[in-house]
Amino acid sequence: MSLRFTPISEIETVYQRQRSLSNQREFASPAERIAQLKRLRKSIAKHEVALLLALQQDLGKSNYEGFLTEVGVTYQEIDFHIKHIKHWSAHRRVTTPWFLLPSSSKVIPEPFGQVLIMAPWNYPFQLLMNPLIGAISAGNRAVLRPSPEVPNVAAVIETVVAEAFSSEEVFVVQGSIDENQWLLQQQWDYIFFTGGPFLGKIVAKAAAEKLIPITLELGGKSPAIIEQGCDMKTAAKRVIWGKSVNAGQTCIAPDYVWVHRSEKQAFVDAAKQALTQMYGSDMLASPDYGRMVNERAFDRVSAYLQGADVVLGGRAIREEKFIETTVVAVEGWSAPVMCEEIFGPILPLRTYDRLDEVIADINAHEKPLALYFFGSDAGAKKVLAKTSSGGVSINDTLVHVANHHLPFGGVGGSGYGSYRGRQTFEIFSHKKSVMKSPLWLNVPIKYPPYKGLSLLKRLLG
Repeated sequence: MSLRFTPISEIETVYQRQRSLSNQREFASPAERIAQLKRLRKSIAKHEVALLLALQQDLGKSNYEGFLTEVGVTYQEIDFHIKHIKHWSAHRRVTTPWFLLPSSSKVIPEPFGQVLIMAPWNYPFQLLMNPLIGAISAGNRAVLRPSPEVPNVAAVIETVVAEAFSSEEVFVVQGSIDENQWLLQQQWDYIFFTGGPFLGKIVAKAAAEKLIPITLELGGKSPAIIEQGCDMKTAAKRVIWGKSVNAGQTCIAPDYVWVHRSEKQAFVDAAKQALTQMYGSDMLASPDYGRMVNERAFDRVSAYLQGADVVLGGRAIREEKFIETTVVAVEGWSAPVMCEEIFGPILPLRTYDRLDEVIADINAHEKPLALYFFGSDAGAKKVLAKTSSGGVSINDTLVHVANHHLPFGGVGGSGYGSYRGRQTFEIFSHKKSVMKSPLWLNVPIKYPPYKGLSLLKRLLG
């Protein structure tokens, strides 16, 4: 399917209209925001079948995986925000120091105004909707840029949004380089970007030049560590599942795995068994296994197989955009598959003798978006204390991102800023500090000519 890109003239008209309303501080009340989110939920439900079909067309996702990883989590996020918006939006009284009494103090969460949300193609629906939900619950207007790499999903998104909102509330821009450039030239009150580090740097630079606050959700090489003596059957299955979901096109997918040198073959055997249990003897025939998003992605990821030490899998069919979950043995960081985030179903397997050397190796490179540890409480405690990452799952992969009570975000090269649940409301809200003082009391000590320094020191020291 070919996607109709939004004319720049139309984008400009909507942008200016939203801008004018934001500058006038015309924002929805908490009750109106709840109504907006209810309309959004209703529109998603109306087009759920079309959305799941689009996810299958663009990414080969089964209806089950599409609902699990895209639609279902979006419903949950909407419901969570609807339940809490009034509480989160309430003015919060805070303590006033005694020397400022009888003044009173409070914090008012208010919308930033007009926000830009840019989403990637790998989870094209939920990675656009979840930030939008927070932006709406905080009272903002939004312009959305879905990825052109998934045209069927992008078209459904435009339909869903157009039914739920007026263009003055939320507007979808379909486009690529030219449209992105125009958007990044404008003055926004906040930018939320999810994607790769290359484009992330471009967005961050544009935001910095205009002093626009920004959240960057990037990626990185997220390690999985399996401690010696761990239940290998379970650990391998959960690592392999995390690598196979969405054909490995997940920013928090385990990018490589560490196993003790003595348990290398045990991991391979357990991984093979897990893949057969999940996808059958022929992954190509499985209705539950996805595809690479396009031929360009296929070519990039399949190139890692050339000359690689394949210990499990290795089949790749370009016409089908199919790469089966593959384990390759590597040593160190010199192999091409270790030089960048893979973003595909290839899992480098590394071996270690001591846990300390794994920790040192991880710390010698860019901080990952996620880290996974399988093993003892003592080992987990050590890894948590000695490494830095955006988030951690212990004895599982991916699942921490599904908890909307946990903030999700990167650190260092994997991004900055976090969201999910209340945290999404918070990042799209300015916390306005307000102090109210009575007119009937004038404290002489604060006015010139200044006298009584010794008294001031006793009071404030």
